[in-house]
Parts: sequence; C-alpha cells; structure tokens
Amino acid sequence: MSGYAKPWMSVDDQLDQLTRRGLAVTDRTLALNYLSRIGYYRLSGYWYAFRERSGALLLLDRGKKPRKLKVTTVTLDEFKVGATFQNAVDLYVFDKKLRLLTLDALERIEVGLRVDIAYCLGARDAFAYLRPELLHGDFSSKLDPRTGLSRHHDWMGRQAKLIARSKEDFIRHCKDKYGLPLPIWIAAEVWDFGTMSTLYSGLQETDQDAIAAKYGLSNGRVFSSWLRSLNYLRNVCAHHSRLWNRNIVDQPKLPYLAEAPWVQPFIGNAHALARCYLLLRMTRHLLDVVNPRSTWSQRIKAHLLSFPELSHLGLNIAGMGAQPGWEADW
Repeated sequence: MSGYAKPWMSVDDQLDQLTRRGLAVTDRTLALNYLSRIGYYRLSGYWYAFRERSGALLLLDRGKKPRKLKVTTVTLDEFKVGATFQNAVDLYVFDKKLRLLTLDALERIEVGLRVDIAYCLGARDAFAYLRPELLHGDFSSKLDPRTGLSRHHDWMGRQAKLIARSKEDFIRHCKDKYGLPLPIWIAAEVWDFGTMSTLYSGLQETDQDAIAAKYGLSNGRVFSSWLRSLNYLRNVCAHHSRLWNRNIVDQPKLPYLAEAPWVQPFIGNAHALARCYLLLRMTRHLLDVVNPRSTWSQRIKAHLLSFPELSHLGLNIAGMGAQPGWEADW
C-alpha cells in the first residue's frame, strides 16, 4: 500500500482545479469563501454526483479462481456539462437543513422511547436493567467469543460512562443522596439513542412487542431494526455527514402492509430500501404517535419539495429513494 502523496493546495488552486475539470464558477470570490468556510472535501461529497462516468469497462477480478470478468463504470475527474459550483452549494444547504429537521424529530422520538422502556421495566423493578433474568437471554447471557462478555455487560459499561459524564443536577442530586445504582426512570435520562435502542433489543420479546404495539407494529424485532437504522440516521445527522443520497447499509425490516400501508412502494425496491427517504417516512410514522399534533410532516414535506433544480445533471429527489407520487403520502 502506497502512502498518501497528493500535495497541499491553496483554496485558489483548489478552485482552479475544479474549473479545469469543467465545474462552472460564476462568482469566484463567493466560491473561494465557501471553500474556506466549508472545505473542499466536505463539498466534494455533493459535487461528486456531478462528475462524468466512463463507458462500460471489463475488469478482471484478481486473486480469485476461476477469475471472472466484471462489467462496470468508473467516476471520472471531469464534470458533466452544465454543472456549477453553486449547484453543489445549493445541494449542501439543502442537506444541512434536512439533517436539522431530522434531528428535531429524532430527539422527540428518543425521549418518548426512553419513557416507554423505563416504564415497562420499572413496573417490574426499579433496577430491572441490572437483572439478567428480566432481559432477553441472548442479550444477558450469550457471550461474545472475542471479548468473553455479554451485550448486557457492554451496555452497562456504556451506561455507567454516561452517568459518570452527566452534568445534570438531578443526576448529581440522586447520586449524592441515594448513591448508585440509579432507578431506571432516572438512569434513562442519560441514555443516547444508541444506548436506548440497544437496551430495547435486549428486552424480552413480549416486552419488545408491547412497546412496538404502541407504535402500530406487532413485531418487536421489526421495531428493533427500525431503532437501529434510526440510530444510524441520528449519527449521520449529528456528525454533519452527507445524508441526501447516502447508502443505508443497516436497512430496517418492513412491517406488515396491513400495519403500515405506506411501505408498499418500498417492497422489493432495492434502491428505495437503501436510501434515507424510507427512514424519514419511518420517523414520521413514529412521530405521529409521540406527538400527533406536530407539524414536522408538513415542514419536512415542504423541504423535500424545495430540492434544488438539478434535472440538467440527472438529479432529483429520487436519489433519496422517494418514489413518484410521494407527496400524497405526507
């Protein structure tokens, strides 16, 4: 493996390279300002979709027996005709607002689900989250062959760190007055989305199903896959990463059509299942339960309708996984 050898480039040189490759710049001063404030590589995730693709190429797989020919294309350095620097900025700004709107909804869902889990387990014991017999056997007893620890053990370690880091007055007061451990309805207040979703996956199946039923789903394992995917979505948004056309590797399971008729366009559609629009629609499904009076669905719909005009580059909201007629579902 060779080391990184590309030289440092000034923002002027960066912009010159882009224009040589065919990206039109109408206001050089403004473009330099964007490169200075946002950065070349963050913006490159948005203009990447503007780059030309090669014709079909035949590649020979290496190190495999028998060797196989593979037909593929590669992304070229040159940009498509009509691509502009401002197009990339417009897409970046759209994506930024998309992330902020998504985080707004996920925060409300996270808080609601903390309460659901704490209420369910707390009815059995204030410290039920410490009792393996009240959790799923695979979660509390099955050991990871690499570490020799259960997922429950790992989870307790993560929660302990969150409690230790917490600056909340009520956490400090409870620790000072009563000591540790904290009752679940107090401990739940320090959980992040990942900690919350991991504990949900470790509940007994009857408890998973009971909580899922509150959200109109009969299968708690399906709901668990939703929470995993939404935790991924939350992390993408919180770390300011590109969202709009990101490939979703950990895809959620779809519920029964009778429970959620809106999943129909996603069934058997590999592209739609691997894009963020499905996760946005799942978010709306959950938020309708957590906060039925929320205007989030109208706000996210209005934002999706504001997708930048990039038809000259072959780009539109379908890149997010939205299907024709999606507007009627909001």
